[in-house]
Amino acid sequence: MFTGTAGASAKREYERRRDARESRIRENHPMVGALILALSDEPQTTRAWATGAVGEERLGTRLDGLTGAGIHALHDRRIPRTQANIDHIVVCASGVFVIDAKKYRGRPSLRVEGGIFRPRTEKLLVGTRDCTKLVDGAHKQVKHVRTALESAGLNQIPVQGMLCFVDADWPLIGGDFTISSVRVLWPKKAVDHITKAGAVDAITAKQAFGALASAFPAYL
Repeated sequence: MFTGTAGASAKREYERRRDARESRIRENHPMVGALILALSDEPQTTRAWATGAVGEERLGTRLDGLTGAGIHALHDRRIPRTQANIDHIVVCASGVFVIDAKKYRGRPSLRVEGGIFRPRTEKLLVGTRDCTKLVDGAHKQVKHVRTALESAGLNQIPVQGMLCFVDADWPLIGGDFTISSVRVLWPKKAVDHITKAGAVDAITAKQAFGALASAFPAYL
């Protein structure tokens, strides 16, 4: 079974944007297009796709090193009828982990606002950047995966969302946290959760793996 190639769709999107920019500049400036390309930087919105692909590839390599003995990993899976994808899905003894890989700079942290006189809200910050929208995206991915498992008669398997920040400024001790039921952590901490003992036996894990591979096709 083709498990997918981590970061493949992000890499293709980067290459598409890079090539489109190059073609546009060469067409608009036939005499000096090559010079403009040599002296100018790619837009941040284009570079972000390449950066994201690297983060997904690195995490994917680590997850592939765990496969076997009841652990199964899927990478870069399409969510049917949407433009979205799921970076990684891992099936293991403790359930299913839906992992969104991010390669951001800064320290991830949880900010709690409100309380007695105002509604309590939680925000995900990376450095000073508000990244709470990533939590909403993780919830949507988890919902899709739960629906697929229910359709396969495997609704007893727990599903957990993860935001895994690769190369972020994590402290030496502690640092991981949970926001709105989504775990925020780094690759080694993700591996710790994936390799824990659990109630999902090897046969059930393999059934879930097959159902999810079918429900979320790989990019070809």
